[in-house]
Amino acid sequence: MKRYCQTLTLRDDPALVEKYIEVHSHVWPEVIAGQHEVGILSMEIYAQGRTLFMIVDTVDDFDWQRDMARLATLPRQAEWEAYVSQFQGCDPNATSAQKWQLMTKIFDSER
Repeated sequence: MKRYCQTLTLRDDPALVEKYIEVHSHVWPEVIAGQHEVGILSMEIYAQGRTLFMIVDTVDDFDWQRDMARLATLPRQAEWEAYVSQFQGCDPNATSAQKWQLMTKIFDSER
């Protein structure tokens, strides 16, 4: 299994932050199915104020660039990205990879 961690900052509007959190309590089934289709085993998002932290666990042969590009072409994915962009503090036309910044692991107590 591979693990990727990302961060994103939401717009500075408490109502939009609340709505973004609420929206994620019922992510469209096609979006979840697409994630599984490209090899994403699980995805979690945590929030602290406007700051989001995402953990993505994938199959071993997952290639971030290749498989995320494929995910972007699957049913309703582009529509979902456009929908949630209203809450995100980024250019609404940015790709998911431009919005969510991959993080570098700097510590692991198991290693």
